Amino acid sequence: MIFKIMMLPIPRPLITGRFFFSFFFLGFAGLMLLLSSGCSIKSDMMTHLSYTIVNNDDLSLVEAGAPAYLLMIDSMISEDPDSKEMLSTAAQLYTAYAEVFVTDKQRSRKMVAKALTYANQAICISNDDACSLKEKPFEEFQTVIASMDAGDLPYLFALGNAWASWIMANTNDFNALADISRIEAIMLKITQVDESYKDGAAFLYLGTLATFLPPALGGRPEEGKRYFERAIELSRGRNLMVKVIFAKLYARMIFDRLLHDRLLTEVMDTNPVVPGYTLVNTYAQKQARQLLKDADDYF
Repeated sequence: MIFKIMMLPIPRPLITGRFFFSFFFLGFAGLMLLLSSGCSIKSDMMTHLSYTIVNNDDLSLVEAGAPAYLLMIDSMISEDPDSKEMLSTAAQLYTAYAEVFVTDKQRSRKMVAKALTYANQAICISNDDACSLKEKPFEEFQTVIASMDAGDLPYLFALGNAWASWIMANTNDFNALADISRIEAIMLKITQVDESYKDGAAFLYLGTLATFLPPALGGRPEEGKRYFERAIELSRGRNLMVKVIFAKLYARMIFDRLLHDRLLTEVMDTNPVVPGYTLVNTYAQKQARQLLKDADDYF
């Protein structure tokens, strides 16, 4: 599949900003938990602040306020550089913010490179065998991934998240594209250990990886469909972005207008106010509205 990818320019599909949007808020919530656990006096404030952010429907407000938290967590890491929890949280925050809100390509590449560095440091602290994981031969890489257990999941997920973002920020680098199979191996391992981790988020990645290329270039649409359906099931339909990506990548790939419109209509007809998902659901409805609007031109 990688060879076929190399033969054509690669578009930036939904695996980029729109895809990682929901993980920004997962990372933000994680940061708030870390802050609140450090001092009991801060606990109530941080808990309420986290709740307010992830349940806010004002995207512009979050965009304007989030950089302050990136600087805050950088400062906290400088004070405690061996905190794998802080490093993995920072990786997810930097990844998602770069993909969602940063339009300058050079700045985005810089931010996702920083995220990948943080993620690599976190998983190395969590598991000595995973140090320099990116540089290991693929067979050795697979052996290390296969040995991981539930305790490694937060750091393994953060690595897969940041690594996928780094690849998509460097689509002109064939060496970066060659790492796609490693991202898939990471997400498959997560589903094997705990398929419900982060409400089935790994299945969303797997569905995206299977469908962001057409079958002629190595895409596996029917496999991707099963992954998307499982992600919806495990999230109990609360994360509306799953259906948006399902429609964007799978339904459009196979030119299934009925499925496309049904998924997006379901998104539009669902109350976006869901604890922990309100902001991402608000964004999902914005995207669904646009996809429905230009569907006649596509189909």
